[in-house]
Amino acid sequence: MKSFFKHWRQDLPASLVVFLVALPLCLGIGLASTNVQGIDGMPNIFSGLIAGIVGGIVVGSLSGSRLGVSGPAAGLITIVTAAILTLGSFEAFLTAVVLAGVIQVIAGFLKAGVLSKYFPSSVIKGMLAAIGLTLILKEIPHFFGYDEDFMGDEALNQMNGHNTFSDLGYMLESIHPAALTISVISLLILILFEQKFMKKFGLFKILPGALFVVVIGILLNEYFIGIGGEWVIKDKQLVQLPVIASFEDFTHYLTTPDFGALKNWNVYAIAITIAIVGSLETLLSVEATDKLDPEKHHTPTNRELKAQGAGNIVSGMLGGLPITQVIVRSSANINTGAKSKLSAILHGILLVSAILFIPNLLNKIPMASLAAVLLMIGYKLSNIKLYRTLFKQGLEQFLPFIATIVGVLLTNLLAGIAIGVVFAIFFILRRNYKNDYIAEEHMEEGHRSLKIKLPEELTFLNKASIFDLLDSIEEESNIELDGSNCKFIDHDALEILKEFQNYTVTEKRINLTIINVEQLNTIE
Repeated sequence: MKSFFKHWRQDLPASLVVFLVALPLCLGIGLASTNVQGIDGMPNIFSGLIAGIVGGIVVGSLSGSRLGVSGPAAGLITIVTAAILTLGSFEAFLTAVVLAGVIQVIAGFLKAGVLSKYFPSSVIKGMLAAIGLTLILKEIPHFFGYDEDFMGDEALNQMNGHNTFSDLGYMLESIHPAALTISVISLLILILFEQKFMKKFGLFKILPGALFVVVIGILLNEYFIGIGGEWVIKDKQLVQLPVIASFEDFTHYLTTPDFGALKNWNVYAIAITIAIVGSLETLLSVEATDKLDPEKHHTPTNRELKAQGAGNIVSGMLGGLPITQVIVRSSANINTGAKSKLSAILHGILLVSAILFIPNLLNKIPMASLAAVLLMIGYKLSNIKLYRTLFKQGLEQFLPFIATIVGVLLTNLLAGIAIGVVFAIFFILRRNYKNDYIAEEHMEEGHRSLKIKLPEELTFLNKASIFDLLDSIEEESNIELDGSNCKFIDHDALEILKEFQNYTVTEKRINLTIINVEQLNTIE
């Protein structure tokens, strides 16, 4: 237990920042996910907060991730809204969330976490940069006081009919002087806190800059209320936390699953979808978080799947949204100097404490202040140094990196990752085409002699290059086909070699010697 609190001096201030970042994101994602027309009892904005609390306390306690933070994910919003509409009730949807958690726990025991190792490094870095750019583009309107889209939206197309880029135009028509003033002052404070000389002061070394930003934002908001007129910040430009006056109020926001919905086969299809998408987002975030980790800690991915599964079971039982590990909160945790998972757990405790004890105070926080915090996080995720580093590593790294960024910005996280992976696979195939065999050529008595050493594994990926090589062999050449180093040849590759042995050799009058390729005898 003593070792658990070993780094509390670093984890406590980090948890404050993660809490401040998570609060509007949980609210925004909760509102967007449950804003389904025609469904009784909607919207339930509290569902996002429940997911954030469970993600911090439950998943944080069970996870093996040192710095990862879990909670509701913006990437699941469209899945959640479609699922609620399909099932016809939020309670039936919660049953699917619980079932998804069970599936994730089983996947963890089946060691499905190994999938995280198959994502190229360039794609993971592209995902980080894309999330950073998304944060910057999405928070600029909030920075200027245009809060039509909910904070935490990551999709190109928004629920208000606009998109990420068109909102920048609408923003210019709706600049709020008070919000912009608060944003600029907040950003300057955050930049100041990044300076090395600030660490010399004891108070500033302990307390994070985001806390000062929020306090000053509240004070400026109160000052602008005194001025009145156009300087008054509207309610939608402030944090809007549900105010709980009693324990009965608290229980009123909790919703339990309708397990009678298990008779509906759609519940199982939705549960599988949530489990797959949520697990992929978690594994991607785990890889990204481990890359950002200054100490390069490796998260046990199978344990992470079990922890996420347990979190979704608890979240679903209490009326919360599906949970994944999320990179924005995780990167905020890392950038603020967290040292252990205590920070993630504390942020969950702070969320529930804020809801119970100080909702009125938190509802005075301007969104503009939080936009400045998220802008700084976005800049750190997508700084110019990252682009320079990938460019210097060559096109094989840079193009999948850029493709991932463009894909995420123009579609969504998983589609963008898929686009980046396709580019990475292209370069793998291209390299495989060039380097899948060794050919040594020389002339003997006027005839071309070629010794072909096959690689350790010869598969369908090598078909094109092997076919081109064998097809290019001149008539009356001397060919030695050496499979001494070859441990495996699949059927596709064997067919090409057999065709060469049976037809091309005779047709071109080639003198062929085969060494240690016994597999050719197994195919007709």
